Amino acid sequence: MPFWLGRQAAARGDQWAVLAAGGRWTFADLAREAGAWAGRLHALGVAPGDRVAVLMGNSAGFVALVHACSGLDAILVPLNIRLSPAEIGWQLADCGARVLIHDGDRAAAAQHATAEAGCRAYSVDALAQTAVPAAPALPAAIDLQQVQAVIYTSGTTGQPKGALLTYGNHWWSAMGSALNLGTHTTDRWLACLPLFHVGGLAILMRSVIYGLPVVVHESFDPAAVNAAIDADGVTIVSVVSTMLRRMLDARGGTPYPASLRAVLLGGGPAPRPLLEECAARGVPVVQTYGLTEAASQVATLAPADALRKLGSAGQPLLPTALRIVGPAGDLPAGAVGEILVQGPTITPGYLGRPEATARALRDGWLHTGDLGYRDADGYLYVVDRRDDLIISGGENVYPAEVEAVLLAHPAVADAGVIGIPDPQWGQVVQAAVVRQPGSTLTAEDLLSFCRARLGRYKVPAAIRFMDTLPRNAAGKLLRRALRTDSPEEALP
Repeated sequence: MPFWLGRQAAARGDQWAVLAAGGRWTFADLAREAGAWAGRLHALGVAPGDRVAVLMGNSAGFVALVHACSGLDAILVPLNIRLSPAEIGWQLADCGARVLIHDGDRAAAAQHATAEAGCRAYSVDALAQTAVPAAPALPAAIDLQQVQAVIYTSGTTGQPKGALLTYGNHWWSAMGSALNLGTHTTDRWLACLPLFHVGGLAILMRSVIYGLPVVVHESFDPAAVNAAIDADGVTIVSVVSTMLRRMLDARGGTPYPASLRAVLLGGGPAPRPLLEECAARGVPVVQTYGLTEAASQVATLAPADALRKLGSAGQPLLPTALRIVGPAGDLPAGAVGEILVQGPTITPGYLGRPEATARALRDGWLHTGDLGYRDADGYLYVVDRRDDLIISGGENVYPAEVEAVLLAHPAVADAGVIGIPDPQWGQVVQAAVVRQPGSTLTAEDLLSFCRARLGRYKVPAAIRFMDTLPRNAAGKLLRRALRTDSPEEALP
């Protein structure tokens, strides 16, 4: 297939590609920047197939490096900037990175991490000041079966694994999204998710596939996101529930402009009160279900179904097949089981992990470890992670359901639920709650609220009040950290 960036530079070179604090580039500009960075990487000894690790916050330079790696047929390894140096070093050694490119804020961590990882660290700012050496020309074509990136899973259980994503994975993910949401010539997609996360990287891929500009924010700031929607022409934004909640709080009663046509909401089941509030306020929220191993989206609710199927993640995107299975096989509509997915967006496997690959990919299907069901119309509803399921007295308790009730209380800002051992019931529910600022909410107040809305076995047996809950860089709740004695110290 023609090299995506090269094709866009030729077809619409004078149109905006990247709008960021560190650079405002047309597609022609982006192609030149990618070529320059490909030259610098080539001078460092980077060759086709080499892994190039990037430890940087969101920036125009990050975008250029993504496409520079493609220009050299090198493999991008975007690293989570919230990891410790030891964790970064482990991932560098695991993937066999040739070089690590870092920004100024991550200089100390990069030097520490590379000390024993067998690769060298280079400052993106220092390299940018060097003359651009000669480099191979950007390719005319790309191989869809070639690996584009290694993205490490969040490691909710055990060591993280490097999921291999090919250009074909990204292409079919982009096609599925376009067939569901459509593409408009006026579209601008806001990237406020971390670019090292599959959701952020997917936006960059779609930018050069669709030929639309991406607006890059250095980090998530609700006021800045709202301003970008109002003044910068943003039509699509990808967020998780906690981010959307903060956007609405910062927005007050001011409606969003009609130009905002899709707020893609991922990162796990969304609290129903949040979805109902968005529906009442006319916020065009469409839920999605996706994962790293599927190059972002698996299913996304079509905008026309946003109110009719409130709470659903929609139907599988066209290239993807989806099943709900139990111990005996496929389950009927309404029955909760494990979500299995299949199709051209699915990873070919994990880097250097044949056993993990074999466990996840069986008979051509990716076993996600997520629980959900499909209604009679085939719409997917994601319930929870299988590993987070609580079995109390033989009854299944889904933490997300209890969390949704807790979050419906006006004095609750955030909530997380886990199961803890109990001699009588096997497990009981424990909740960790963050109060709204200034609230004097008590545990008994909240328990009374829950008793009126939940079956007895679902009501928390204990409530802990905390200042903040542990979440990863993508905003997902880390329930495993709530199981530690000091969850505040487990923040990534």
